[in-house]
Amino acid sequence: MFKQRLKPVDPHSSHTEARLLEAAGEIFAEVGYRSATVRQICEKAGANVAAVNYHFGDKEGLYLAVLRSVPDAHAEKYPPSRGLDVNATAEARLRAYIDSLLRRIFDAGRPGWHAQIIAREMVEPTPALDSLLEEVARPLHRELAAIVRHSLGPAADDDDVTLCALSIMGQCVYYHHARAVLSRLYPERTHSAEDMARLVDHITEFSLAALRELARKRQIRNDEAPKP
Repeated sequence: MFKQRLKPVDPHSSHTEARLLEAAGEIFAEVGYRSATVRQICEKAGANVAAVNYHFGDKEGLYLAVLRSVPDAHAEKYPPSRGLDVNATAEARLRAYIDSLLRRIFDAGRPGWHAQIIAREMVEPTPALDSLLEEVARPLHRELAAIVRHSLGPAADDDDVTLCALSIMGQCVYYHHARAVLSRLYPERTHSAEDMARLVDHITEFSLAALRELARKRQIRNDEAPKP
């Protein structure tokens, strides 16, 4: 089950395929993969039941395509590089990455099922989660880890890099997942465009300061270590 790799959705696909993806996204988000039926989806899309097999192979293929369409839409709208030159500094790349991640998380313009289906997959994972992580999440984590490693310098080990990358991601995600609490504790924060820019600046500066201090401590540790 779920052996196939996630495949990008063709932007020039037929109207039927697009309707199936949208209908499937809404139904999968509402009832989950296991409870959703191909017949339900096709009725909502106004398509023949055979259309799922024709365009996606089966229900599994349709679900994978739906999952893949979410990060595809995000990457197109908010690419992690944010248009930076390939020779940009690690500091600039980190700011761009944080800006992209925050804007993806708080994007109110996407369909409501986008957030719901990913949240459902996190809480009630299907075997498709492994494919989603390998094809989408792992490359994003590797990109952040590369930025962090460059900032920490050669004295840092793999565990330093992993923990720092997760800490940076954790800051971004917290502002979204805890927004119901934060909006009550700090009602003056509106998550406007100006507020979002301020948040990007804060997390970037906070993270860079931590990375510099950790790099300094690791270098001292290495310098004081007994030489072979």
